Amino acid sequence: MLSDTGFGNRRSINWVTASAFAIFHVLAVVALFYTTWSAVVLAVALHWICIGWGIGLGYHRLHTHRSYSVPKPLEYFLAICGTLTLQGGPIFWTAVHRIHHQHSDADGDPHTPRDGRWWAHMLWVVFGESLHDNTETMGKYAPDLSQDRFYRVLSQYHWVPLVILGLALLAVGGLPWLLWGVFLRVVFGLHCTWLVNSATHLWGGRRFQTTDDSRNLWWVALLSFGEGWHNNHHAHPTSARHGLGRFELDLTWLQIRLLEKIGLAWAVRLPTDQQIVRKELSADMAA
Repeated sequence: MLSDTGFGNRRSINWVTASAFAIFHVLAVVALFYTTWSAVVLAVALHWICIGWGIGLGYHRLHTHRSYSVPKPLEYFLAICGTLTLQGGPIFWTAVHRIHHQHSDADGDPHTPRDGRWWAHMLWVVFGESLHDNTETMGKYAPDLSQDRFYRVLSQYHWVPLVILGLALLAVGGLPWLLWGVFLRVVFGLHCTWLVNSATHLWGGRRFQTTDDSRNLWWVALLSFGEGWHNNHHAHPTSARHGLGRFELDLTWLQIRLLEKIGLAWAVRLPTDQQIVRKELSADMAA
């Protein structure tokens, strides 16, 4: 699978990535023994900023799918928020997600549950060649970003913003803020994103006819600010709105609407009613 990028090589463990994830998970557990109210509030706020803004608004709907446009400084800010999740730089993240859509649940998909549930959830990151800093290879799948010097530099040094944040939290709030604001928050955010790769291709309902196994899963949508409406997304990948149903809460979409209302977002892309009806499954097929 994707031999040209290094994905899918189960014989080679990426020890740098595996060690980093192991350390973060251990320290996430340690954080529970340093619980303070201020640390908990900080972690929740940073989860919103890093996953809600960095991944949902930024890496996914803006950088990968270009489902809306914002001023360049705001676009760059959202990319920096994305680096605070320990999910790599914008070029890497965008490239992987575009590859996923090109080969969803087929040969070439970096993280399909058809290769194993735990593979889809997190092992795909642990095995194979490290591509986080390989802008030359990953840039082939994200040429729009790789042509921008800011994104090339940020992708090369994607770990720097998180280090700076950690040092700042340690200086201001001590060990509880560091453990909750970085380690526990990052680990929780990683699993929220990974659940979109694994759980929403395994369980949930299907409203639309797609060639993959994508499904809508409400509790993943709650954890990830709307990313869990995954079948909707695969049916209409360039849509800025994922929660297309009346009761499908999509907090990321609400934030895009707010940005649009105050003039900070434009060219917001949505499927037409005809496009929605055309791809909808019948009740019997959906069941």
